[in-house]
Amino acid sequence: MPFTDCKILFDGSHYIAVPSDNFSKNKKPSKSRQTPHKAEFESAYAQSKSLPKKERNDYLKEQLKDCFRSEQETQTFIDEQTKRKRTNAIKRRVTLMRKVNLQQEWNYFVTCTYDSNKLDEKAFKQKLMNTLKHLVSRKQWKYVGVWERSPEKQRLHFHGIFYIPQMIGTLEQVTDYDTKKHRRQTTYQNTHFLKHFGRNDFKAIDTQQDIISSVRYLLKYIEKSGERLCYGGKLPTYFKSHILDDDVICPFGIDDRKLILFDDFTCIDDNGVVMGKASPEVIKKMPKSN
Repeated sequence: MPFTDCKILFDGSHYIAVPSDNFSKNKKPSKSRQTPHKAEFESAYAQSKSLPKKERNDYLKEQLKDCFRSEQETQTFIDEQTKRKRTNAIKRRVTLMRKVNLQQEWNYFVTCTYDSNKLDEKAFKQKLMNTLKHLVSRKQWKYVGVWERSPEKQRLHFHGIFYIPQMIGTLEQVTDYDTKKHRRQTTYQNTHFLKHFGRNDFKAIDTQQDIISSVRYLLKYIEKSGERLCYGGKLPTYFKSHILDDDVICPFGIDDRKLILFDDFTCIDDNGVVMGKASPEVIKKMPKSN
């Protein structure tokens, strides 16, 4: 077989294969001691997240100036750490897109808003995450979400793109006034989440464009605030398949290490069994990888 044990990802337009010979051979770096002054940088970076780029840099220099012998050393350290933050954000974005694109069955964009009349903020986060954990294991829910605070009132929200095969509670249509947009709006609230957590919005995802818009919404917050994504359910980055030569459109990438595949390529499992042409149903049966 021309290409064995390939990792396959979907970039939103095409299936792309990475043959096993081109997998990264780099070993995970050994754990090293904490970078000096990294904690001070992280604290100052979080405090200055709302500032424009230049003002943020000036703020970081002021906060870290006593950690180094010269202004140049301070600036060099800030540049290195800022680059690290930027690189990590890019990696999170790539991972998110690959997981979302491979799932392909998202059906709701969900927002849950903290209600101080029901729980304190810490209990709200813990209880919501615990509830989602149970729904993942018992109802096969999947989700990718992020925590965010509203700009004015700083009220905590959880936004997420969800795959919900079995709904709990019921969805009820609610019409109210959007003070931000200054117009009436219609939303769908889940009765179970309303009872236990407060205001929520379950917005149906019907098209690929809805998925793209939802992911952009999540990305906006992780890039703005540096918040980490929350994942629930089995959300692999790749599935694995042997690939036939006739299913390859062309190689691409650095040193042609990747392959663009035809949409209807043949999926072949680890034992050489032909599972069928690529489709959501067939891909579910294929071995997965991260």
